[in-house]
Amino acid sequence: MYLLELGGEDDRFAACEARSAAAGVELLAPGLATAGAVERQRVETLAYARRASELVGLADADLESASALLSAAAVDREGSVAVRAEDVRGSTGVDTQRVERELGGLLVDRGFDVDLDDPDHVLRALFSDPVAWEREGQLDPREADPEDAGGPGRGDAIPIDDRAVDGEAGCALGWVVAESRRDFGERAPTDRPFFQPGSMDPLLARALANLAGARPGALVVDPMCGTGGVLIEAGLAGADVLGTDAQGKMARGAARNLAHALPDDAAFGTARGDATQLPIPDDAADAVVFDAPYGRQSKIANLDLSDLVAGALVEAHRIAPRAVVVADRPWDAEARAAGWRIENRFERRVHRSLDRHVLVLERGGGESAGVPE
Repeated sequence: MYLLELGGEDDRFAACEARSAAAGVELLAPGLATAGAVERQRVETLAYARRASELVGLADADLESASALLSAAAVDREGSVAVRAEDVRGSTGVDTQRVERELGGLLVDRGFDVDLDDPDHVLRALFSDPVAWEREGQLDPREADPEDAGGPGRGDAIPIDDRAVDGEAGCALGWVVAESRRDFGERAPTDRPFFQPGSMDPLLARALANLAGARPGALVVDPMCGTGGVLIEAGLAGADVLGTDAQGKMARGAARNLAHALPDDAAFGTARGDATQLPIPDDAADAVVFDAPYGRQSKIANLDLSDLVAGALVEAHRIAPRAVVVADRPWDAEARAAGWRIENRFERRVHRSLDRHVLVLERGGGESAGVPE
């Protein structure tokens, strides 16, 4: 069993993205989830999961319980160790420095050397209280109405680990096995060869690419690629990427950005094109991702926005079994009309007057049946 440390403002969104690198993901507490298995190299590509650890066990959110848990646990490791404690989102008030001293002392008593600078193994002691969900304005997944969190026709809910203590703070101990690469700040849109206002930040772009299933051997298509932000992140996650845009200027600019950001051996291409009539054979891609134009009066390639998005959804369904759509409103009816099943949906606040709606789509009509793990 593994422990995942989540980031961002929506644990459901982070846990859903983590499914691209882990199986059996279940929310445990604010900022924490468990998983039955993880792909360690894939964890490195995640945006909203910072690290994965082999789970030692769960305890109450106090030093005595954490110490008892570690004392009773087998530690099958060799080399130096360090303990890193965290009060997740400041929710429990635990003294993390004292926790690190006490748990480190227990490991020293068992014959381990402590190396705080470059340890061979890191033990994470994570304390979290569900009160953080309420304080942050997140919907507590344990109290979510099925119609909001994944009931019929509403997408697939992220399940709750049945070992979590309902409504009470807890502690989780785990040995770190993989960490995500936190290099998103090095790829600011303003630093690219071609920049346009409104470009998506790399952190969200990477999450969308992962939700789509970007990985080595996969082909990801963005039919409204803009400056290429999502394609860059999909390419850095190992996928082959292809983008089209109704404006030749954008397609050419995206190509420059991709050439600048991706490794020399990366496979990518862009072209001017109509998202409703893609020059791509049936079933040629593994996933489609696009950020639809915003504004109810938007017109692209002489199409009203509703016709554009509806047509793009039909084309996406023709060429790929999975799609991720970002927009300033829900496009549920259009997605179902195109034959998609809504696997999951999220609303992400951008600012006071704009929410981003994210739809994660799988082929197949009818009600959502959940995600096979």
